[in-house]
Parts: sequence; C-alpha cells; structure tokens
Amino acid sequence: MPETPQRILVTGAAGYLASWIVEDLLRNGHTVHGTVRHLKDHSKIQHLTDLAARYPQRLLLFEADLLSEGSFDQAMQGCSVVIHTASPYFLDRPRDVEQQLIQPALGGTRNVLAAVKRTETIKRVVLTSSIAALYNDACDLSGVDGQTVQEGDVNPNTRKTHNPYAYSKTIAEQAAWEECRQQQRWDLVSMHPGAIFGPSLSKRPDATSVGMMMQFLNGTYRQGVPRLWLGLVDVRDAARAHVRAATLAEAHHRYIVVAESLRLLEIARLMRVREFGVEDKLPQAEVPKGLMWLMGPMVGLQRRYIARNVNFPVHFNNQRSQTELGVHYRAPAETLNDHIRQLVGDGLIRA
Repeated sequence: MPETPQRILVTGAAGYLASWIVEDLLRNGHTVHGTVRHLKDHSKIQHLTDLAARYPQRLLLFEADLLSEGSFDQAMQGCSVVIHTASPYFLDRPRDVEQQLIQPALGGTRNVLAAVKRTETIKRVVLTSSIAALYNDACDLSGVDGQTVQEGDVNPNTRKTHNPYAYSKTIAEQAAWEECRQQQRWDLVSMHPGAIFGPSLSKRPDATSVGMMMQFLNGTYRQGVPRLWLGLVDVRDAARAHVRAATLAEAHHRYIVVAESLRLLEIARLMRVREFGVEDKLPQAEVPKGLMWLMGPMVGLQRRYIARNVNFPVHFNNQRSQTELGVHYRAPAETLNDHIRQLVGDGLIRA
C-alpha cells in the first residue's frame, strides 16, 4: 500500500544513514526538510543536491547546529514527523568525550525536542539510538537465554569513561522518553540499529562505516581478529525501518534493527574482495584472547573492553522490526559486497 505523503524533517541529512532515509522518503512520495551543518560545504552535501534535482521541490535543506538553541525551528515548520539521526560517532575514543560525544548527543536531542515543543504540527519523533543503548558488555548476557538482547533492555552503565558512545546514546534516549512522557501531542519511536554497512550515497571517506570497512580491507587485522560478535544491518534496510517507523500509525516504542549477529572472522569471510580487483588483506584467523589483551591498545581496543566482550556471544531479537515494520533484511554477504563495490567505484579503495 502506498504511503500517505507527509512533510518530514530529517536531522543530520548528509549523514551515511540519514542520506538513505532521505532517499527512501523522496522515492515514496514524501517531502523532506533536511538539516545540515553548513549549506556551503558542497563536498558533504553534493549527493543531497543531486537528490533535490531528481525530486524537484521535494527536498529542502536548512542549516542547523545540534547545540545552537532554536536552529531547528525554521526547518521544522510545517512538518508532521521529525527523524532525528544527527549524533556523533567515533571509531576511536574522542579526545574530549564530554564536548565531542555526550553534549552533541544529549544536548542535541534536547535541543531538537525543544523545537518540537514549539512546533504544533509535529505528531511523531523517530529517534536514532543504537543497540549500544540496550546492553553494556557481552559478558553481561552470559546468563541470558540465548545471549540475546531484547528491546526492553537498557544499558545499565552510568560511567561515561567506559564505552562513552554507548553511554551517550543511552542517556540521550532516556532524555527523549522523559520529554515524551511530559506531553500528549507527539509520540516517540526509538530505533536501535547495529553496525551499519552497505553502499553510501556520498563519496565521503570520513563516515564511520567506511572506516570500519577500511580496517578489514587495508590489512589492519591481517594477522587476525578478536573473537567478537557484531550485529550487522544494511544501511538501506535501516533507512527503510526508520521510514516505516515514521509513517506507520501503529509503530511504537523501541525497535532493534539488526539483520544478523556474526563474528568478525565470519564477516571477513563473506567479503569477495578479489571480484572487485582488491588485494586480499583480510584476516584469516582469530587471535587468542590473551594475546588480544596484550596488543589491544595498539589496535584501538581497551583492555577492559576486550576482557568483557571477546569470546562472549551476543545476539539480537529483531522480530518486531520484521512483523510490525515489515523490514526484510538483506543477507550480510550482499550488504558487505555492495559496500566494497561502492568504495571501489568511488575510488575510496584502490582496485
């Protein structure tokens, strides 16, 4: 059934996931207001400019800053839904956790919701959270049936020094639910994707997804990877889940958006690099945990993280995203190889 056209705001519209959300919305007949940090930064928004040309008068771009009070008000005018994706993520630990991670995540969410309060047309907010807001470390699931994370779970960590990204996503989501409970005009749907891979709509090399793929492809883990499980999802499927959460009246509460949980070595074995003319520098083995503990800091892994996550399986219950949102997840092999194809095609990886 075709979706009823709406006017929808997407924050952080130039981002890896947000760009696909914008594309999905436009393709399905909606009008999109997208916020970006700088309208004159053409290298970062060229793909959005291309989308605007493909869908005339249905994509409008606005400047907004997560920590600038009132900067989302203009972009929100006339919209019925806000999809708030804008939030920082770093592969490595940022230099200033509070300023670079926590304030943009928590303060940015509060700032967007303050604009929602001032905009009477808004009926729903869709918040991009993360599976990291649902659990702390994989070892905590050892006594849980099937080592499976559920949508009602909440990360219990209260220390921003331990996995600060997870902490930032947890407190930002909690703040959003608290704001939602204080009124009755708009409802909230919280999305919890895993590690997002798949082709990018932009040629930007600074996306976290590109960085993660590069670590596999450039030989960073050639000597081996830790026995770690990663919940994967295709960026196009994650985008579809967000759009369905925004447009289905019955969508509610929280949704885990993960296709499958695989070990890092299993992920590497799905990559058909030679088909794309890329030298095979993929890992061929798993590094014993003791050795990983010794070398962890050299590859950007904290020893506490290794101790509490390596060798501990973790899985995710994604049933509601399939039955209620109608998401049909791509196989991880398709996702990963489509991503490599895009990176080669855009010249981000040398073939």
